[in-house]
Amino acid sequence: MAKTIKFNGFTPEAIQFFNDLKENNYKEWFDEHKHVYDKEIAEPLKALVATLSPAMHNIDPAFELRPHRAVSRIYRDVRFSKNKDPYKTAMWFTFQIPLSRDDWKDYPGYFMELTGDSYALGMGLFQPKRKVMDAFRDEISYTPDEFQRITQEIVLDRGYSVGGEEYKRPIANDLPEYFQPWVQRKGIWVGKTSPIGKELFSADFAEIIRKDFEALEWLYNFMKEAADI
Repeated sequence: MAKTIKFNGFTPEAIQFFNDLKENNYKEWFDEHKHVYDKEIAEPLKALVATLSPAMHNIDPAFELRPHRAVSRIYRDVRFSKNKDPYKTAMWFTFQIPLSRDDWKDYPGYFMELTGDSYALGMGLFQPKRKVMDAFRDEISYTPDEFQRITQEIVLDRGYSVGGEEYKRPIANDLPEYFQPWVQRKGIWVGKTSPIGKELFSADFAEIIRKDFEALEWLYNFMKEAADI
């Protein structure tokens, strides 16, 4: 049976590793410091996923909850990239439904990303087909008052902002100004970025994420319903 690692927070060494990697993004340096990466970044990230998994299972039992699948790889695929640095200077985990390479894009997912100077939390539809976003806009137009009331509380009042690639030519609609950041996008996500703070170095960081992710459950289900139409 695999050993379960308890999440006790990240360490200053994890943040230092990311910052050092920016200046030393080559194989020899990484190989020499891989033990730091494994201990201070990879293992805590997997432990954090394991800690959050019961709450995320309650949001959607279909989520991929295995830590080794949910956590990103630090190795970059440089085959088709102008940037030939072999390692990423950020790591993240996602909670998403495990689908095919194309189908996953139409369903929402959660994420947490950690860098050398900040961390970000978020959830959204990142690369959906046009029909999914059309359905999302239609769902908003059916119950605009409810959508505004709830998203104001669970998104904007919690410090999240709305993001996603905007259309060059705005889509005509009769919705008030509040809704335009939500409906004028090819993909839609909500996120917030925070500077590195003491909360990151405590086991309580998992509780901070859990509360935020659970607060976004209504919006997750709203987006998922649009994907299923």
